[in-house]
Amino acid sequence: MTRANAHRPSPAPAGIEHVRVGYQDIRVHIRPGTGSGVPLLMCGGIGASLEVLGPLANAIDPEIEIIRFDVPGIGGSPSSPLPYSFPQLALVVGRLLDQLGYPQVDVLGYSWGGALAQQLGFIGPGRYRRLVLVSTSTGLFAVPGDPRVMKEMLTPRNFRNAREAMVMAARVQHPDETGLASVLPTGLSDLVAAGSSLGYLHQLLAIGTWSSLPFLPLLGQPVLVISGDADPIVPLINARIMTGLLPRSTLHVFSGDHLGIVTAATELGERTGRFLTA
Repeated sequence: MTRANAHRPSPAPAGIEHVRVGYQDIRVHIRPGTGSGVPLLMCGGIGASLEVLGPLANAIDPEIEIIRFDVPGIGGSPSSPLPYSFPQLALVVGRLLDQLGYPQVDVLGYSWGGALAQQLGFIGPGRYRRLVLVSTSTGLFAVPGDPRVMKEMLTPRNFRNAREAMVMAARVQHPDETGLASVLPTGLSDLVAAGSSLGYLHQLLAIGTWSSLPFLPLLGQPVLVISGDADPIVPLINARIMTGLLPRSTLHVFSGDHLGIVTAATELGERTGRFLTA
């Protein structure tokens, strides 16, 4: 599917551009696809810039055009002066797609971004054709993760720079280990960019006041739910609950934890590509 003509700034090198949506600048990366199918919008996790989704994006069928973006206050997108809810952010995403010229997309949401993907699917069933929900949950009433992990997650202090973000990632993935190099995939430090403390706080407020439980049974789109069997942040039981509530869902369980988008990128990318092109 080709994009309609849109008035926007010329893209920067490597597919990066900044798009003005109302009073907010949104940093966007677009990977052109070699085919003509429905493009894929990817929504990232809490405190993580669009680069974190790079390994998974690279593993998805090159025929599929892929749009990634930084939410306000994360990566290269300036912070919003006021907190936002998922319904509000979904409206911003819709306007972003309007300006980029995408009338219809599929959506992949990872972790925190999986909540945004669910919200998008609910408000725009015609616009958001298929959903892929990776390592995510229903929000406020979800089954919580390891208490040691959640203690680290519920503060923005470790997201002031990439190095501290890497240390935090090591701790939340492997709470009993202290050696950073021994628990993180090679090169992951290059994929994590700092988010502002305010941006991270806004993300925490959004997920802490939202739940998809009331509307999941109303989602009519095909949905692929993906979860690791050893995820300390979003336990597998959450994926099973979501699959049970969604009318047209499929569950794929991989061997791994919350960083499966990096450590199991090939497996997840291939499974996502098959689902989107089926």
